[in-house]
Amino acid sequence: MEAQVSSPGRMKFIIGGVLILAAIVYLIVSATSATAQYFLTVDELAARADTLQGREVRVSGAVDGNTIQYDPETLTLTFIVVHVPGDLKDVDEQGGLAKVLRDAVSDPTRTRIPVVYVGPKPDLLRNEAQAIMTGRMGEDGVFYADELLLKCPTRYEEYSPEGVEG
Repeated sequence: MEAQVSSPGRMKFIIGGVLILAAIVYLIVSATSATAQYFLTVDELAARADTLQGREVRVSGAVDGNTIQYDPETLTLTFIVVHVPGDLKDVDEQGGLAKVLRDAVSDPTRTRIPVVYVGPKPDLLRNEAQAIMTGRMGEDGVFYADELLLKCPTRYEEYSPEGVEG
């Protein structure tokens, strides 16, 4: 039996297909790494602050209401966020989000990070609100938020699933 020799046209087709596939894989990998964000707790951000400086990250923590300062002329908002667990199972085991946020703010041993945000002051910004922020950690140890989302769990406590009948 004689081995079949592939035609030059077929070999060009295979090489072209491999090159196209390699280009698609490269584009997917480069696009995801460029837009990837870390989602961290305050403890994780504080522990990795040196390696994450200048990189865009998303952080979640409890707002310490005693630290809120707002300058309406420059639209500069400063406050401190306090570490809360990032695992929903841990939050549920500790009594729910409202209790976890309340305990975090009242515990002076928890990790705290100062935040600066420039923009209008959100209506939900208050003590024990959950802040979810996207931004960058500065060399000065301050988190500079570009986006600020707030969730105030005390507004929704009465609507908890335990109160819903099947």
